[in-house]
Amino acid sequence: MKLQLFAPNFPAVVLAVSWLTFGMSLVTGPAAGADEKTQPTEDDYYRITTFETPEGEVIEACGFERMDDGRLAVCTRRGDIFMIRDPLAEKVTADQFSLFARGLHETLSLAERDGWLYATQRPEVTKIKDTDGDGQADVFVTHGDGWGINGDYHEYAFGSKFDDAGNLYVTLCLTGSFSSHSPFRGWAMKISSDGVVTPYTSGVRSPGGMGFDAHGNLFYTDNQGPWNGTCGLKLLRPKAFVGHPGGFDWYKDAPDMGPKPTEPESGSRMHVEATKIPELIPTVIMFPYDKMGKSASGITCDTTGGKFGPFSGQLFVADQSHSTLMRVDLEEVAGRWQGACFPFKKGFASGNVGVEMDASGAIFVGGTNRGWGSRGPKPFAVERLDWTGKVPFEIQHMRLTKDGFELTFTQRVDASTAENVSSYELETYTYEYRSQYGSPEVDATKPTITAAKVSDDGMKVAITVEGLQLGHVHQLNVSGVRNTNAEPLLHSQAYYTLNAFQP
Repeated sequence: MKLQLFAPNFPAVVLAVSWLTFGMSLVTGPAAGADEKTQPTEDDYYRITTFETPEGEVIEACGFERMDDGRLAVCTRRGDIFMIRDPLAEKVTADQFSLFARGLHETLSLAERDGWLYATQRPEVTKIKDTDGDGQADVFVTHGDGWGINGDYHEYAFGSKFDDAGNLYVTLCLTGSFSSHSPFRGWAMKISSDGVVTPYTSGVRSPGGMGFDAHGNLFYTDNQGPWNGTCGLKLLRPKAFVGHPGGFDWYKDAPDMGPKPTEPESGSRMHVEATKIPELIPTVIMFPYDKMGKSASGITCDTTGGKFGPFSGQLFVADQSHSTLMRVDLEEVAGRWQGACFPFKKGFASGNVGVEMDASGAIFVGGTNRGWGSRGPKPFAVERLDWTGKVPFEIQHMRLTKDGFELTFTQRVDASTAENVSSYELETYTYEYRSQYGSPEVDATKPTITAAKVSDDGMKVAITVEGLQLGHVHQLNVSGVRNTNAEPLLHSQAYYTLNAFQP
C-alpha cells in the first residue's frame, strides 16, 4: 500500500511516497567595530514555543481554527483533527491534545461557523459537529464538492476562511504540474453559505495556502513550476485568470466564466502578457526563489490592532522548505495590487504549512518535513509565535512613489546614514513566463538612487530612483541605515514587485 502524501513543487521526480513541498531570513551584521553578541536577534522580538504532542501521534499540522469555546482545532494531512485545550499556555503539553476526528482525506484547512467546523478535504468541504458533547465529532455532512480527483498525488485542495457573506473558497491543485485530468483541477471554486459550488478563477497551479487581507481581498500562494517562474502571492477575483493555462478545458463546464482566455505566449513576461490577456492578473508578490524561500504556503493577516507588534494589517506568509515566516506589505496602485516582502522569522522546527493569526496576538504555525524535507529538522511540529513586546528596527512599509520609493521605519532613523545614498543598494530582475518548470532571474538592471530625504519626524525616507522597471522585483538592501542608537536594521532586505507605476 502506498502512503498518499503530496509534493506540489517538484514534479520531475516520481515518488512512491510523494509529499507537499512548499526565506532565507537575512539578518544584518553588526555595525563596524561592534561586539556581535550585543546585536539584537529575531528571538529578542518574536519567540517560538514548540508544543509537546501526544506520544505515537503524527500531527503534520496544515490548518488551524480557534473555536468559540477557546480550544484550537488543528488538522493534519493524514486526515486527523485534534483539539488543543488552552493553546496560549506558556507550555503546551501532550495532555492538552484530544482527538476530534479521524479518517478524513488529506485535511488541509479549517473554518468554523454557526457551531460547525468546516474541513477542506481533497474531494470536498465537510461540515463536522460533536452533537453529544463527548469531545469527538459524530456528524459529518458534505457542504460542497463537484470537482474531480483521480488519485494523482498532486491533487490537493486548500480552503479559505468564511467571507462576510458566508462563502468559502477552495484552490485545487493541478493533476501533476502541467495538466488537469479531473474536473476543475487548476481552478479556485466558490462555495456559497448553502453549499452551491461555482467556478471562480482559473489559472491555479500548486497552491500552498489561502487568506484574506485586512480589506477582504482573497489571496493564495502558488509555487514555482510551469508558468510560475518563482513562488508567488496571487489575487483571486471572479472570472479572472492567474497564470497557468493547464485547466482551460473546463471553461466548457463554466458558462458563467465567459470565454476561455487567450493562451499565453511561453517565454514572454507576465506583465507583457497581461496587456494582451484582459483576464490575466499579474502575480502580486514574486518571492525571489531561494532568497525568500522555495515553497510558499500558509497566509494569515495581522488584524489584532497592534497585539503582534508594529505590522498591523500586513500579511504573514509561510515557507515550507525554508521553515520561515515572511512579511508582506501590500498596496494598490493604478488598479493593480503589488508591494514588498521582507524576511521575518526563521528557526521553526519543521516545514511550515498552516499559519493562523489569533485574536490574542499570537500566530499558530504547523508543519511537516515529509517528502522533500525542510530546514526545520523535525518530521512535524505544532508551534506558536509570540511577540515579546519589544519593537525591532525594521522597514515597516515600502511604498511606490512617482520617482522612487518611500520607506517607513519602526524607529527613528539617523539622518546622516539615512540620507547617504551609499547606504542603499538596488537591483531589479524578473522571471520568464513560460511553460517549462520555473525560471532563472532574467532582465537584470541596476537602477540609480540619486537622493534620499528623511522626513521631519525621522520615521520615513523618500528615495529617488532612476530606472524603475515594470514587472520586476526591486531588491533593495538598506544595510547602511542606522537608527538613532546607531543600530542596524534587524533585516536589511526588501523585495518590491512592481506591477503598475504611480499615475
